[in-house]
Amino acid sequence: MPTSNASTTDSKATAASGGVQSLERAFDLLERMADAGGEVGLSELSASSGLPLPTIHRLMRTLVACGYVRQQTNRRYSLGPRLIRLGESASRLLGTWARPYLARLVEETGETANMALLDGDEIVYVAQVPSKHSMRMFTEVGRRVLPHSTGVGKALLAHTPAEEVRALLARTGMPAATEKTLTTPDTFLDALEEVRRTGYAVDDNEQEIGVRCLAVSVPNSPTAAAISISGPAGRVTEAATDRIVPILQQVAAELSVALANTNGS
Repeated sequence: MPTSNASTTDSKATAASGGVQSLERAFDLLERMADAGGEVGLSELSASSGLPLPTIHRLMRTLVACGYVRQQTNRRYSLGPRLIRLGESASRLLGTWARPYLARLVEETGETANMALLDGDEIVYVAQVPSKHSMRMFTEVGRRVLPHSTGVGKALLAHTPAEEVRALLARTGMPAATEKTLTTPDTFLDALEEVRRTGYAVDDNEQEIGVRCLAVSVPNSPTAAAISISGPAGRVTEAATDRIVPILQQVAAELSVALANTNGS
């Protein structure tokens, strides 16, 4: 039976890359499920991937048997619990890869450097290199906080559609950590507009009084990530911000390249 041109091209591309077509397709389906919010129907996957339903059904059956996908009672499919362990391990590795870049931030800015990810509706810190100052900031790796009161949260959500940001804030609420915490969706969205305008985010005594944080997102990271520096407000001044932000942006760009090379190796 003759094969279609698309199928032949797909097979040649896979062979040229040294990949296994069924494996590549399975991972593609998992990523499409994640992009769709974690739960989809087979027809949706077929429409978005261009694969025939029998192929998708066969791949999903395998993923279900392995625990990476679950079939719901409504016959839709959701991401499975075995992915959690993989995600947690990958997050730890991401923090490990970032540490040399965070160490450089500490050397060049003198302040504690952090890396954080957006995990569901929360910010989770995955790496930190502390400042050498006796008075320094410390955030435990693994700590989870709400996005609205952090610089990294603003950096990570800056390019998220406003309706999605409002939905997230409705789910989490906006409790005040300090009297300077942003506590309304409109003020938070205004802050995100400022992040887009300037290219960096600020936590100005919003998570903890006496502490300022500057943050930028890591471009093209495999998962949404941001890096930041934090220190006493007396050191992380407006004048210091002008010096520190270009360093943050440069390190974020270099980390982005390093993570891309890691993915391709």
